[in-house]
This record gives sequence, structure tokens and C-alpha cells, in this order.
Amino acid sequence: MTTLPEAVSLRRTFAIISHPDAGKTTLTEKLLLFGGAIQMAGAVRARGEQRRARSDWMAIERERGISVTASVMSFEHGGLFFNLLDTPGHEDFSEDTYRTLTAVDSAVMVLDAAKGIETQTRKLFEVCRLRDVPIVTFVNKVDREGRDPFDLLDEIEKTLALDVCPLTWPIGMGRDLKGVYDLTADQVLLFEQTRGDHIPEGIDMPLEDPRLDDLVGAAAAAKLREDVELVRGACPSFDIEAYRAGHLSPVFFGSALRNFGVRELLNGIGRLSPPPRPQPTDLRVVDPLEEKVAGFVFKIQANMDPNHRDRIAFFRLCSGRFKRGMKLKHVRSGKVMAVVNPVFFLARDRELAEEAFPGDIMGIPNHGALRIGDTLSESEDLRFTGIPSFAPEVLRRVRLDDPLKAKQLRKALEDLAEEGVSQLFKPLNGGSWIVGVVGMLQFDVIANRIESEYSLKAGFEDAPFETARWVHSEDKLLIKRFVESNSSSVAEDRDGALVFLARNSWTLGRAQQDFPELRFSATREQP
Repeated sequence: MTTLPEAVSLRRTFAIISHPDAGKTTLTEKLLLFGGAIQMAGAVRARGEQRRARSDWMAIERERGISVTASVMSFEHGGLFFNLLDTPGHEDFSEDTYRTLTAVDSAVMVLDAAKGIETQTRKLFEVCRLRDVPIVTFVNKVDREGRDPFDLLDEIEKTLALDVCPLTWPIGMGRDLKGVYDLTADQVLLFEQTRGDHIPEGIDMPLEDPRLDDLVGAAAAAKLREDVELVRGACPSFDIEAYRAGHLSPVFFGSALRNFGVRELLNGIGRLSPPPRPQPTDLRVVDPLEEKVAGFVFKIQANMDPNHRDRIAFFRLCSGRFKRGMKLKHVRSGKVMAVVNPVFFLARDRELAEEAFPGDIMGIPNHGALRIGDTLSESEDLRFTGIPSFAPEVLRRVRLDDPLKAKQLRKALEDLAEEGVSQLFKPLNGGSWIVGVVGMLQFDVIANRIESEYSLKAGFEDAPFETARWVHSEDKLLIKRFVESNSSSVAEDRDGALVFLARNSWTLGRAQQDFPELRFSATREQP
């Protein structure tokens, strides 16, 4: 039987982050292909239902070719167990991405070889930096015309203040791409102009070997030798401790669409990325090698199977050996719950999880008992920290086409708010529900899901508010006075917490000035 230390050492739990259109979802598909989790990788542009991207399972994701929700895929490769979390690239869904990054031990940052560091890449990197998440960089689309590799390295160093260490290097770019050179294994990986799932093998080839000139051409070989000499002179040597501390990023080059350089990336993740790391709680740091089971919910997904109106809590196991049927304490409610039917994921597909180890991501079916941020523990009443809600940046009133279906609408809105897709506010003066989101595209997703999953026609109209802040004070009389003074601008969120809905920055500033003893928060830790 596998011991706990052995199982922990074999786990790699990582997320893929990128700007939209950098090729993140295609890379996810190809990593699953190498892991043997799927038989055929279907690029987002491929035709036919059987070739749809497996990680993008919602209808709106397939229609628009974007990821709007994080998905989890577990697979084995090279004797290791990988938990891959595909995150939304679009900035309007950054809150889902942020919470997903609380559940991983490392990340792969995907860059477009022609575009380099883009806005969303920078934002997601900063989230990783806040949590000291180690980052591997994958420069994608080298089969297309792109920027000089040295320019890309320089941009990473200057923009992200991150040391870089290339572990593979492109031989040419775009139409002149001959292959990549593996700097650690001294191998040449030749690029072949093929589509499909052909995987080229590396050829052992020291740089000084004259056969290199025959394989890639004399000019390309000379340029490669010159580039590698410069790389080894200008870039720091790879230091695994610096990488795992978040100070240095190993860099791989390839083309996810052409299956090129992806195996080298996956092998690099397995070899370099850390096993499950200790996790912070409000009481202490939980070590993965502790015998007692503990973990947290970082995501809720409703209706993954529309036929069963299911509700799945995505649970990151942080310590101990979990076995199906275990009874764990739900710390927020104080109740003990038996985890009877936990599942592992391949996007929407599932299999029963008989046991799990730290680093594993399980799905726990439930009917609303579990929420984002909840802790399940075998022993202590501790709470894992760093999983906040963010104040919405756009607020809208809900418009229901059929007023007789108000009860169904409330159920749909509460379900989606429970997932963290949106914030839901009920004005204390009895007005219409107000939905708050980080970005406008989320309203399209919510309306689409309300129609497809709940058979309701609903839309959104302007609300007279710009932003929201949670209001805190231990002084109940002060809270009461504040509510009476702002009766048309206060609401409760779905947990009953008091929220001030500000018409603009001036009214927010005025409220803070009039009630300096109150705390107006733009984030709220999950209760």
C-alpha cells in the first residue's frame, strides 16, 4: 500500500494561466493527450462534437471559443499524478481564476510568441506572486512568425521582475522553424509540418556534433550554437529552490496546436514543480504529511449534469489520506458530514474517488451545504484562509420576462451566486434583486445559463449604483444608524452581510466621511 509521504511526493497540482487567445485551452488538451486521459485532442477550432475541447464543456464556451469557468482534469504520466486546473483567460472571470490559484502548487504561464506579455498575463502573474506560486513559462505558437526569443525573455524579466532560465530553445521561428533544442538533455527535437497527434522523438545531439548541420542546415545550426552560448552566458543557471520560491521561471518553447514541445513541458513540470505545499489557516499552517484529513472548497459548480440539477463542490485536499465514506466536520456549520460519493474529474466526466491524497482535487456532490471557502476537517476547527470575494465592478437589476416565475429566478440567481459567478444583493427597501459582477461578459454568461439550465428568460437593466462595499462594525447601534441614513442604498448579500451600494465614488467617499468608525471593504473572506 502506498504510504502518505510516497503519495504526496508523486502529486503535481498546477494551473494554466494566460491572456485570451494565447493557446491555453489547446495546450490543456495536448497535455491531457500526453497523459493518456483522452484519445484525440480537439482544438477549439476543430469541427464536430466529438472533437470539442474537453476542458470547455459549457455551451457558451464552445460557441465563443473561450474558457469562462475553471475546470479540473486528473491524469497520470511518467509515474506521477497530475491535477491540472484550466482557468478562464478572460479578465471578466478573473475572480474564478484567483480562487483556483489558491488550490494549486504551481502554474504554467502561456505566452503567445508574437505578443509576449499581455494585460491579463500580467494580472494573473501578480496573483501568483501574492501566493508565491512557482511559474513555468511556455512560449507558444513558435510555428508562426513571432518575436525574437531574446526580446521575449527580456520582456519577462523587465515586466514581471522575474529571472528566466530557458530549458529549451527554438531553432528558427515561423516558416523557418526547424525544431527546438533541449538544453538539459542535449537533444534536438525536429519540427515536422504535420497536423494531428504525431509526437516527434528527441535525438541525442551535443551542440558541437557535426550531424546537427545536416539535420537543421548549417546556417540554423550556427545560429543555434551562437544563441545557446549567449543564453548560457546571460541567463542564470536553473536553481530549483529559486524556482519553487517564485523568483525564477524555467522557459520552454513549442506549439500546442502542432503538439510540438508539449511533452518536454509536461516532463519539466513533473521533474521541477513542487509536490503539495503547506497551506495557511487561521490557526496554523497545515502540512500535507499530517495524518488527519483537512481541505477546503475553492469552487462550486451547478448543473454540470443538467439532467440531475447537480451541485459539485471542488475540494482541495491539503493533508491526510482520504477514504470514501469518511466523516468530516464541516467547520462553518459545526456539523459532521459523510463524504460518500466523491469524484475525480476529466472536465465534465467523472469517476468515483475511493481514496485521495494531499494535492488531489475532488468533487463533492451536495445540495447547497458546501460553499466557497468552507473547510472540512477530521479533527480541528480551523479555516483555510486567502479565499476572498471581491466587490463587483458592475451592478445591474434583474428583469424577468415572466413575473410569475420570480421564485424560479431567485433559485437560479442564488445557485449562480453560490458558485461565485456573481454577487447577489437584496435591497433592504424591498427593491428588485441586484446582481454584481467583475466584468460585463459575465452578464451574458448568467443570462445564457439561466435560459439553458433553468428554462427562464431574464435580462439585465441599469441600476443606479456603480460599486458595492461590505460594511463592518461591532457596534450594532452604529450599524442601525447607518442603515437608517442610507435606506435606499443598503442591501444584504446572500449570507446576510450588510452591503452599501454606492451611486458613484463621491457617495462612497461621503459615506466613509460621515461614518469614519465603519469599515467599508472591497473584499470579504468567505464566512
